[in-house]
Amino acid sequence: MEAETGRVVGVNGGANSPLTDGFVCGKVRNIAEHMYGEDRVLHPMVRAGAKGSGEFRRATWDEALDLIAARMRSARDEFGGEAILPYHYDGSNGWLTGASLASRFFRRVGASRLLKTFCAMPSKTASTGLYGPVPGTALEEYEHAKLIVLWGVNPSATGIHLVPIIQRAIDRGAKLVVVDPRRTPLARRAHLHLAPRPGTDLVVALAAIHAMFERGHADLDFLREHTVGWEELRARASRWTIDRAARESGIPEAELDRFVELYAASSPAVVRCGWGSERNRNGGGATAAILALPAVANKLGVRGGGFTMSNGDARWGVSAEWGIQAREPKTRAVNMVQLASALTELRDPPVQLLFVYNCNPVATAPNQEGVLRGMARDDLFTVVHEQVMTDTARWADVVLPATVFLEHRELRRGYGAMRMYDAHAAATPAGEARTNNEVFGALIDRLELGVAGEPRTDDELVAAMLAGERGAEIRAQLDAHGAAVPLDGPTPILFRDVRPETGDGKVHFVPAHLDAEAPGGLYHYREDPGSAEFPLALISPALASMISSTFGQLRKGEYPIELSPADALARGIRDGDLVRVWNALGEVRVAAKISKDVRDGVVVLPKGLWRKHTRNGLTSNALVPETIADLGGGACYNDARVQVARA
Repeated sequence: MEAETGRVVGVNGGANSPLTDGFVCGKVRNIAEHMYGEDRVLHPMVRAGAKGSGEFRRATWDEALDLIAARMRSARDEFGGEAILPYHYDGSNGWLTGASLASRFFRRVGASRLLKTFCAMPSKTASTGLYGPVPGTALEEYEHAKLIVLWGVNPSATGIHLVPIIQRAIDRGAKLVVVDPRRTPLARRAHLHLAPRPGTDLVVALAAIHAMFERGHADLDFLREHTVGWEELRARASRWTIDRAARESGIPEAELDRFVELYAASSPAVVRCGWGSERNRNGGGATAAILALPAVANKLGVRGGGFTMSNGDARWGVSAEWGIQAREPKTRAVNMVQLASALTELRDPPVQLLFVYNCNPVATAPNQEGVLRGMARDDLFTVVHEQVMTDTARWADVVLPATVFLEHRELRRGYGAMRMYDAHAAATPAGEARTNNEVFGALIDRLELGVAGEPRTDDELVAAMLAGERGAEIRAQLDAHGAAVPLDGPTPILFRDVRPETGDGKVHFVPAHLDAEAPGGLYHYREDPGSAEFPLALISPALASMISSTFGQLRKGEYPIELSPADALARGIRDGDLVRVWNALGEVRVAAKISKDVRDGVVVLPKGLWRKHTRNGLTSNALVPETIADLGGGACYNDARVQVARA
């Protein structure tokens, strides 16, 4: 950073955490281009042309905030607070920008509650149901594993700091298994790559569990002493033999058999469970079955063994909720997956004001054309608080300039590493950009929703979040080392240092509340939604250069859809041909890329692409249904079934 101007010129990794180890993810290495590029929103703007035209006039902050406050007051007075819908996601945001005054404001105004379900909700619901809110294996501990299973996760694109750790483990003799419909960079280096049809991870995991019991690999003593419901799990898994799961998943029977024997024979063995396996109708049950494996075979209680989700459930003894200081009302809940329906079908009351922050739903929400129809409504007033002019911002009535993470303070827990940071701003905000707390603090004042003496400044909010004895300890660690560790330390081991947080300290394989929530019961497999008309599974994995849709403005040119040589040959498609990809929801026109890394029956168009990245201005989410997964209300992105033909 240039000290004189507070302008960022480059970013590199710090050494506060052994996981980052001094190098930074490539997604943010060019953050300066994002912060100072031509797409950066530098001042408030009010729509001057037709909705979606991208025509705006410059406004002052007071004018913009007064207009927003007036429209909020009008919507609330005429229709009630539920006519206001906040639409946001936490993603890479921490406790200051992901909650705090924004949550306080919308709770007190009585807005509809947003169910944030795009990512991790089926998995979180499953993992906390089985184990409670406990952390998994620390990523830095993978170096000590003898077997590493990457299931539905591609660290090369979404968690680069794990890659050198995996390599060190391999160098020490560890085996690597990758479960993914694509041949990812690590799948090419794996000792075994299982490529299931999307949505069949559940039956693969259940078949492995069944085989563990049948072949004497299950640790019955551990199961009797430390688990509940293992007999029922065994009974439900027994429906899925290796040969039946092989037929359903498309994985050769010999490969499934090899996986079972390799997992049973290896210790320590660790499973890194990602979000790819949850993005379908069976996603919650799939995660539950995957996470049941380490307990069935008793791969727990040892260094380098067990499983990992995000490690966001590490115990800190402090809370973001302490900074919000407003109870969540029992207002209408809207699943963010179903934004299109919310904007076009909800009544009593209809959504009259949409406030988007920390999110770009035109590029990320299912049923993209439905979302666009909803945002085009003349009676809908849309506010977007954003860093750059996104596809969503173009449809706003008011656009507010937002700070980038280097321009504001953040109290943040690590996503993979069990560390907490109190990161102060490193740069001066570009133009007139303001933080979430500045924006929502101003709206709290304008709508007279404040309470005397409550925390408002960043210092006050952080102090409130770190209240109590544990908070003082964390504050001391942050001040002394720049990072703090959880209550159980940075590398707790399940069944050695911590126990499941389930009330009785045991693993619950078939918890009653999950069994009641899942259609047909937990671990029930719902058939593939494909048809003769739409036989191909469209999946939309992450790109290594983007965080969902963030940084999309920096990607130039169109992006192709990938399909296997066999699927291309059957359709007379050659590399580079313009193709149409369609189903009942819509159509996307892009170039074709024939790739041996994609299994037959699957086509790939990454998530987060902007409308400029395709020939007709629609992206993969235009083909994604608004259906939800079996647990947690999660999105079923990988349940999109399509046909592809030359255009």
